[in-house]
Amino acid sequence: MDIIPISYPLQNLPLTLNTQLSLAIGHFDGVHKGHQNVIGQAVKVAQQNNMRAAVMTFTPHPKAVLGRGAHYDECLTPLHDKTAIFAKLGVEVVFVMKFDLQFASVSPEQFIDEVIKKLNVKHITVGFDFRFGSRGAGDPAMLKELCLPQIGVSVVEPLFDNGQKVSSTFTRQLLKEGDLKHAERLLGRPYTITGTVERGDGRGSTIGFPTANLRFNDPYAGLKLGVYAIKAEVNGKMYGGVLNYGIKPTFNKEDIKPVMEAHLFDFNQDIYGKAVTVHFIDFIRSEQRFGSVAELIAQINKDAETAKSIVSVGR
Repeated sequence: MDIIPISYPLQNLPLTLNTQLSLAIGHFDGVHKGHQNVIGQAVKVAQQNNMRAAVMTFTPHPKAVLGRGAHYDECLTPLHDKTAIFAKLGVEVVFVMKFDLQFASVSPEQFIDEVIKKLNVKHITVGFDFRFGSRGAGDPAMLKELCLPQIGVSVVEPLFDNGQKVSSTFTRQLLKEGDLKHAERLLGRPYTITGTVERGDGRGSTIGFPTANLRFNDPYAGLKLGVYAIKAEVNGKMYGGVLNYGIKPTFNKEDIKPVMEAHLFDFNQDIYGKAVTVHFIDFIRSEQRFGSVAELIAQINKDAETAKSIVSVGR
């Protein structure tokens, strides 16, 4: 899969773009099932018309650039995670458009004439709520008006889950509430993050539960504080485990930044500095303060057994 960074105005495009493209456009944070329907339609059109299947995504999040919400600095799927999912969906080319104030000021007409046509796009697929151009002036109806008949346009209708529209916002809400099963249903996969193992305070080993302390290089969307059943990929192998995300109130009396600590079952390796990918399978309980270390250890044992029963059923 080709990953091509671009910015407005377009310059120095690769010669490989002589091939006609079927392009899905969107930020696609989370690449949930609704997004997958949009991308899947673009892939289908490409296969039927001897085109290359392509996606245009944006970085950073347009709403973060336009000051419409600080929480958009966090994401469900950082760019490298998104592109990996795109590849699994059959995408061959990914354009990563730099979203800045200059690009935000481009009119709908300029976007079609100076971006889409220059990329040799012959078919565009968007979601029903797609907006483009300065101040979101363009919608699917205008897209068709500006593109047809030279460039085909497909508009994908919303996907609903029990009457609720599947969206990145809804997915973020479920994760904040600890509803991992519902979030997995929207995503079509467990929610996943990747971090680097760093040295912590070493307290886990002293109470019989050594943990991998995870530092994240990407601003992942927030999760509910508490204990999770997980599967963790280390050096290409998957392990079951239990993870605590919180401030460790039994030991810390002051409000500090939450940390993630994962205890992996049947695991005894030195992985400091190594990357670990965590798949969140289920939420076990909220974080709580215990009256003694002995009470904490007893609860951790219970959490570990609960997590083992969850991850052992092959979900």
